[in-house]
Amino acid sequence: MAKKKDDLKHNPEEELEETPEKVEKEEEVKTPSELEKALSLAEDYKRKWYAVSAEYDNYRKRNQSAVSKAYADGLAEAVLKLLPVADNFGYALDGASDEKTKAGIDKVIKSFNTVLASLGVEELPVKAGDKFDEGTMEAVLNFPCSDGEEPNTVKQVLKKGYKSGDKVIRYTQVAVTI
Repeated sequence: MAKKKDDLKHNPEEELEETPEKVEKEEEVKTPSELEKALSLAEDYKRKWYAVSAEYDNYRKRNQSAVSKAYADGLAEAVLKLLPVADNFGYALDGASDEKTKAGIDKVIKSFNTVLASLGVEELPVKAGDKFDEGTMEAVLNFPCSDGEEPNTVKQVLKKGYKSGDKVIRYTQVAVTI
């Protein structure tokens, strides 16, 4: 029992034996290997973080590109389905007999063209006498060349073509000389 009483006594000399300098020396002995492990782990985590960060950035760019392409494709498909309505208004304008009807149909066509322009869709500029361009035109009829005409020249525009940016939504349908 006497031993337990001694253990319970507070001994200031024992505290003095564990000075901060002694504790630092003990840590210095252990520190190099632990420090190397910690630095190695930190470098490994840093390398993984860079890899994941780069992978996420690439994913974000791919996703943004896919979303933009899907939007452009959806817009082109919707506009393509509306273009026959514009064609019919054009036919109605050509067949209208009185000026009031022509003025009304012309206003509708202008309004439709304004909506298309707001969506970034524009008409392909093709007229009779232009050189045939297979990148923007589709030849649906051909005529033999008459005097003074060159082959592969647009003789008549049958349906207007449209594009959105650099993408052709509908090719201009033309009659071409051969």
